[in-house]
Amino acid sequence: QVQLVESGGGLVQPGGSLRLSCAASGSIFSGDYVTGWYRQAPGKQRELVARIRNSGILDYGDFVKGRFTISRDNAENTVHLQMNSLKPEDTAVYYCNYRPPWTIGHSIAGYWGQGTQVTVSS
Repeated sequence: QVQLVESGGGLVQPGGSLRLSCAASGSIFSGDYVTGWYRQAPGKQRELVARIRNSGILDYGDFVKGRFTISRDNAENTVHLQMNSLKPEDTAVYYCNYRPPWTIGHSIAGYWGQGTQVTVSS
């Protein structure tokens, strides 16, 4: 089973930056896969932040507007989310998600991390 461990969350002032990391057990960057970040604020639905496919195709949430960048490190089996120009409305629990090749094209959610809290406040 794939395990995902998130880190890098914390408290930051508006306009600041954080770099989230999601370390996966085993090799995940092979075949047709999708991996990325979602977030959920109190009283809100979980929403897509950013994701990347094995082909390199990227998807970003509309709220990102160039502030966030998703990247992957194949050697470390890790996906990162660089967050700049953070706003109070970015406050949420951020979750890492990985969908292995056998889930693609099916209604299978894949694997989820435990989440890391991001709080943007002055």
